[in-house]
Amino acid sequence: MSHMSHMSHMSSEPLQIAYSPCPNDTFVFDAWAHGRIPGAPALDVTFADIDITNGMAERGDLDVLKVSYAVLPYVLDEYALLPCGGALGRGCGPLVLTREPGTDLTGRTVAVPSEKSTAYLLFRLWAADTLPGGVGEIVVMPFHEIMPAVRDGKVDAGLVIHEARFTYQNYGLHNLADMGEHWEGTTGLPIPLGAIIAKRSLGPETLTFLADTIRTSVHAAWDNPETSRPYVLEHAQEMDPTVADQHIGLYVNEFTADLGEDGYAAVRGLLTRAAAEGLVPALPPEALAFP
Repeated sequence: MSHMSHMSHMSSEPLQIAYSPCPNDTFVFDAWAHGRIPGAPALDVTFADIDITNGMAERGDLDVLKVSYAVLPYVLDEYALLPCGGALGRGCGPLVLTREPGTDLTGRTVAVPSEKSTAYLLFRLWAADTLPGGVGEIVVMPFHEIMPAVRDGKVDAGLVIHEARFTYQNYGLHNLADMGEHWEGTTGLPIPLGAIIAKRSLGPETLTFLADTIRTSVHAAWDNPETSRPYVLEHAQEMDPTVADQHIGLYVNEFTADLGEDGYAAVRGLLTRAAAEGLVPALPPEALAFP
């Protein structure tokens, strides 16, 4: 562990990090954020939702950030993708909702929560595969406005994520297609959701050390799930503790500890296909290499 000494110059200065208040992030970073990993630098944590951290990454703010995998092509010149700490999942894909079952979306208006998200890329890849004529206008609107807008006929369809897969029936809407099912069915790979990135200027030894620290923090959380609970519930707003546990169970998995071959294949597959559709800039060959 010779790189421990390399970190000593950082120990006086806290590491600037931003991640979301969601249970998977607070669970993963609990041990590190609370100084329970010997030798790891102190953290100065900014809590922000993913659309905010995506923007921070594009501006080059902060040392370490949780971002959407969809933003990587815009930030990998300045940041390196860490091989752990993020979220890839199965059975958690976004849904396309309509008022009527079986609606043909060719040329129709679709509301989406963000264009810098894996959900949006998966939606566009689904549309490229299933709608030869292409969709019509894409409207970006706040997530909570999407289902009412579809219900009220303001848009023809809506792309929704997270808990909307359990609540859309309350709006009288139909699940036209599950983007995750389409992705997993065509690639066999998990869905790349959240990535942890760190400034390349920190240097390869520090990047490796940070990855090791995150991995240690993940394993500490798994070994003692109760320890992280106060931190998780403090930031999970009104979330029911059982729901917080389900959230952690879904998004903190083998890929959080290590992206591994399938994790990297999923990330490369998503971004290569998206670049081929003209949705994001193409990745240079070594862009995902670590450190």
